[in-house]
Amino acid sequence: MTSLRPILGLSFAHLVTDLYTPVIPAILPLLILQNGFSYVMAGLFITVFQLTSSFVQPLTGWLYDTRGTAVNVSVSILLSAVCISSIGLLSDYRAILLCAALGGLGHALFHPAALGTVSKLVEDQSRGRLTSYFVVGGNFGFAVGPVVAGALVGLFGLQGICLLVIPGLITAAALRLFLPQPTWTPRDETGAGSVLKSSSVRSAIVLVVAGSAFRSWAIFGSIAFLPTLLIARDMTLIAANTLVSLMLLAGVFGQLFGGTVSDRYGRKEYTLFGLVASAPFFLIFLQSSGLISYIALLLFGFFLWSTFSVTLAMAHELVPGNSGLISGLMLGFAVGTGGAGVAVTGLLADTLGLEQGFTLLILPVAAAFLIFLLAPYPLRLLRNRNYQKS
Repeated sequence: MTSLRPILGLSFAHLVTDLYTPVIPAILPLLILQNGFSYVMAGLFITVFQLTSSFVQPLTGWLYDTRGTAVNVSVSILLSAVCISSIGLLSDYRAILLCAALGGLGHALFHPAALGTVSKLVEDQSRGRLTSYFVVGGNFGFAVGPVVAGALVGLFGLQGICLLVIPGLITAAALRLFLPQPTWTPRDETGAGSVLKSSSVRSAIVLVVAGSAFRSWAIFGSIAFLPTLLIARDMTLIAANTLVSLMLLAGVFGQLFGGTVSDRYGRKEYTLFGLVASAPFFLIFLQSSGLISYIALLLFGFFLWSTFSVTLAMAHELVPGNSGLISGLMLGFAVGTGGAGVAVTGLLADTLGLEQGFTLLILPVAAAFLIFLLAPYPLRLLRNRNYQKS
């Protein structure tokens, strides 16, 4: 029986870690206004954070798997908390850029070790549900981050961002005191740890990561351009941001639903269902207005996001001996690559118009469905692997 205490503790740590992720975009207008940065200079803050966070994660995951090298999750939270919170006190461009890079590094160091620990704690029959507990913690943090940052700036000005260090300090101390420190065990090169040598497993992982990248494109594209689209439909800024937050919240509940259902009916089966189910609600949102469009948007978020923790569990079941590397690929490389697709959506919006460019986000959803459909998972591949081990 899997103990929930360490998993829920790591889920809360995930919430606090991802609380810092959207802070820089939230305060970017003030950084430009108060310091006179150009749009390109300011945009580099986000680029540096995202690149460091996304593409360092596979490396840290590999080191965690092969060498047992991992920065303690408390230290990684502190690094993100101190660096991101310090930005509100700085005016020097290079200092802010350095803080953005180090904040991204802290974010990158947290995920492979934390999710690798979760993967080792859970059992396969409950992997989807318990993985979703960890993932939704980060989703909550990502959703409330801009709200908390906005409230602090509204009350205390840009310097108020320094108060964001408090939840990081408290969480880091609590984890250090109450969460058992995991022990690292070397990979069994004759068993699960060597499964990546199988060509069928390698191809499955490539397809799962690729499908996740296209899904991330649709997710981050909708987050990036939805407020602008809603404002163009005569919605106020506050109302538009509230609706986006509600969509993210619907996605949180979707992940809990998807993880639980996938434990019973299968990871690949639910992933395909969730992607298909999201598409009509996306189109209904675009073609309708008023309450119907809002409900459709929430259901789109619910079903699209519901596949996220499911595919994480799928990847960990495929390669149980490389949980750190897989965590880095899924939460780092796939998310970062998908985030880069937002620029393509922006280009399409500039060329075709915002409504048309946003509508084309249905294409990465369709691409993700086709890629996951091709992934050789689960029963045949897992049975072959178990047969080879026996």
